[in-house]
Amino acid sequence: MSNLALRLGIDLDGVVADFNAGWTALHNAEFGGTLTADMVTVWDGLHGLGGFDDMEAFWAWARGNKNRPSIFRHLNLLPDALETLRTLDAEGHRIVIVSTKPDWAVHETMHWLADNEVPTREVHLTFTKSEVACDVYLDDAPHVLRELVEHHPDAVVCRFVRPWNSPVVGTVDVTNWSEFHTLVTETSSRRSGDAVH
Repeated sequence: MSNLALRLGIDLDGVVADFNAGWTALHNAEFGGTLTADMVTVWDGLHGLGGFDDMEAFWAWARGNKNRPSIFRHLNLLPDALETLRTLDAEGHRIVIVSTKPDWAVHETMHWLADNEVPTREVHLTFTKSEVACDVYLDDAPHVLRELVEHHPDAVVCRFVRPWNSPVVGTVDVTNWSEFHTLVTETSSRRSGDAVH
C-alpha cells in the first residue's frame, strides 16, 4: 500500500527563506550597522531593531528603490528547506506555497521562487492563508497558526519553532525540516491506512 499524497501548505519567510538574515545583512550594508538575525525575537517588531519609527517605515525601506530590488530578492534559503521540498515533491506530495506579501513584492517573490527552483505548481500570495485548503501546513506567524487551527481542524498545522512565536494550542511543533519530513511521512501513512478501513 502506497502512502497518500498530501497537499502541503508551506510559508516562505522564516520557513523556506531566511528573511531575518536577509534584511539585517542589507540593513548593515546600507547603514553600517552590526545587526544579526538572532537579534529578532518578537513578531512585528523589526522596526525597533532597525531604527525605524514603525513597521510601515520598515516596509517602505524594504520595498527597495531605483538602486536595488526589494528585500525579497536578497534572501537565502534556510538550511535543508529546498532539499526537503524536492524530496517531498518527488514522493508525490503537492507543494503549495502560501505566503503573505504586499502587492509590490509579488513579482519579486515569483522571481525568487524561480531563481531558487522551488518545486511548486501552486502559489498563493494572500493575507488570508486559511482560504487555501491543505492537509498539512508549516508556518511561523503566531496569528496565522491560530487562524489555520480554527479554520482547518482536520489539518495538521505545524508551528516552525522560532524565537518570535510561542506554542499555539492545536499545532504540532517542528524545529527543523527533517522533523517536518518525518511528520509528513507519518501523516501520509496514517491517512493512507485510514482510507482503506
